[in-house]
Amino acid sequence: MGKLKVGIVGAGSISNMHLQSYARNKDVDITAVCDLNENRAQDKAQQFGAKYIFTDYQQMLAKAELDAISICTWNNSHAPISIAALDAGKHVLVEKPLCKTLAEALLVQEAVERSGKLLQVGFVRRYASNTAILKQFIDHGELGSIYFAKATCLRRLGNPGGWFSDKERSGGGPLIDLGVHIIDLCWYLMGRPKVVSISGNTYHQLGNRSHIQHLSFYKAADYDARNNNVEDSANALIRFEGGASLLVDVSFTLHAKEDELTVKIYGDKGGAEIEPKLAIVGEKYNTIVNLQPQVDNLSFDFNAGFQSEIDHFVDSCLGRKETLSPVQDGVEMMKMLCGIYESASSGREVRFD
Repeated sequence: MGKLKVGIVGAGSISNMHLQSYARNKDVDITAVCDLNENRAQDKAQQFGAKYIFTDYQQMLAKAELDAISICTWNNSHAPISIAALDAGKHVLVEKPLCKTLAEALLVQEAVERSGKLLQVGFVRRYASNTAILKQFIDHGELGSIYFAKATCLRRLGNPGGWFSDKERSGGGPLIDLGVHIIDLCWYLMGRPKVVSISGNTYHQLGNRSHIQHLSFYKAADYDARNNNVEDSANALIRFEGGASLLVDVSFTLHAKEDELTVKIYGDKGGAEIEPKLAIVGEKYNTIVNLQPQVDNLSFDFNAGFQSEIDHFVDSCLGRKETLSPVQDGVEMMKMLCGIYESASSGREVRFD
């Protein structure tokens, strides 16, 4: 079997993680790079040895001999590019979130079903080593039945601006950008239970806070503090079939003392934290014990996580494995994200049949 010929759509910052990981995989040939900015596509193609350069993904799908593509573009383009690629007979790895709306997500799922091709959603934290370790403990019953999870990702200052703060392109702010990761991580470890109801809140109080001095943060290439129509922060309570629940809060900007990232899971036999560091809590001989795994990465390792995700995608395309993050999970995640936005907008709980 020859190498998997891969094309990259979108040559922005996140594409570096895809390209570097593909370059380290011996079964991959980075064949094409596509970006609206031809110079940027040219730079990435030269750096990683891609044969073809495009500014139109439709032309790339038609002219380049590709087996698979990675989609690293604005959120509002994820669905149309995914559908076009699947219909052209290509496997797809699409960055999170799957798309902007539940209706789009269902169209992507239909394209997967009619094409017979693989679509892997970029839930990179599923592929991290600390996630895999904790999931083994959960799968072997060490935590018992998981009934509650709590996930927090708060930035005191960190609205990236640019397309991130343009709702038309992004679909939303910290909820769809940051919340998608921690909600999915909890939901995956909880066993992906069916959503029953969602009660959510979003806040538009602080804007970009570009007046703040002496504290730096990541800014998009097209950062403009005047353009911002996404939420500053969001929180939600998600209830699942069987009674389990997930409490989540996220922010791009908040009057908080410091940034915070915590992810906690609770079962009837034990509990666990996976952020900021992996730790497991249980009971032995009528005594509460804290179990500290002795592993290389107690926290999420960004580079290793992406390498694992890309390697898994390649193996799945080549028929060696099944993806850990199929399109169906992308659809369910859009149901949750859109449900939070809908609840916040209406001021009412959203229920699902």
